[in-house]
Amino acid sequence: MSRGGGAVYSTRFGGAMCPECGKALIGCICKQLSRGPNDGIVRVSRETKGRKGKGVTIVTGAPVEASELAKLCKELKRRCGCGGTVKDGAIEIQGDQRDILVSLLEAKGWTVKRVGG
Repeated sequence: MSRGGGAVYSTRFGGAMCPECGKALIGCICKQLSRGPNDGIVRVSRETKGRKGKGVTIVTGAPVEASELAKLCKELKRRCGCGGTVKDGAIEIQGDQRDILVSLLEAKGWTVKRVGG
């Protein structure tokens, strides 16, 4: 069932329309928001899949806009003394930095959970 009853496809905008914001998928603002569970909890986990055994620490659910996510990533990288990036609304920090990141994010006043082993 369609919420807004808007267009699904428009040749005017060059293709499919986003069902959430009603804009063309090319200019969709929904994908710019931080993805993850919207329960107010920042999750910090470690992952090695697809990285030839090298681990990264992943931070998801940070309550900031997409433009602020890059600034937060830069701050966390500086405090951990390592590299990292923002991918698909999640911050990836090189190495196992879970202990440092949990304390840094809790200092911002956010509820933080350490996920995984």
